[in-house]
Amino acid sequence: MTYASATYVPETRLGFRFLGTHTWQHHVLRVAINDLKRMRGDAVPRGGVLLDVGCGQGRSFRLLHEAFQPARMVGLDADPHSIVLSREEAGRQQLAVDLITGDCARIDLPDGSMDVVFCHQTFHHLVEQEKALDEFWRVLKPGGLLMFAESTKAYIDTWVIRWFFRHPMHVQKSADEYIAMLRERGFEFGPEHVSLPYLWWSRSRDFGLLERWGLRTPPPPGIREETLVNVVARKPLAHA
Repeated sequence: MTYASATYVPETRLGFRFLGTHTWQHHVLRVAINDLKRMRGDAVPRGGVLLDVGCGQGRSFRLLHEAFQPARMVGLDADPHSIVLSREEAGRQQLAVDLITGDCARIDLPDGSMDVVFCHQTFHHLVEQEKALDEFWRVLKPGGLLMFAESTKAYIDTWVIRWFFRHPMHVQKSADEYIAMLRERGFEFGPEHVSLPYLWWSRSRDFGLLERWGLRTPPPPGIREETLVNVVARKPLAHA
């Protein structure tokens, strides 16, 4: 595969195939979008412009349209082949999506042009995370929302993920570090806008089997090492 940016670490062939499956769409994307929608409430009026950064093969498009009903959707990905597949997926779903091949650290969109930026399982692929976050901030309108859903270092740095997928390990962060990064950039959110899912597929040691068999009680937040973090963060109306 040829990528548009050296600042993005691409998936392995196996990982790329997995990202086009029903399992990915149903057990990962759907669950994250539902969680973000729950935390968002009525913060965003229907009919805005939504940017899906790292849209991949477009498997999120229908779910995002159903959850948020944007008037316009834009998809961005560094991989030209993924953009081709996204265009095909948008056609199958009969959705109008403007697609851009490009880098999250240099987004070819005007300042303040987006109502929502959706970043799902993309940030941990990015080498220039601070620049990407600056770009999310730039393209968001004042009062716009960043919907951020990521796997943490505790999940990425496991033998299963290292074996099947590829990531820039030197930039991986904990849930607390991602939360701090968003706050330091100026995004606003309260405890009710942060979720720390502890989903079965994110526990690579046993995939939650011992808990499902009743042999172990799941460790509570604050005790366990968090594997996922979801945040609905707002760009203030008065911003720097």
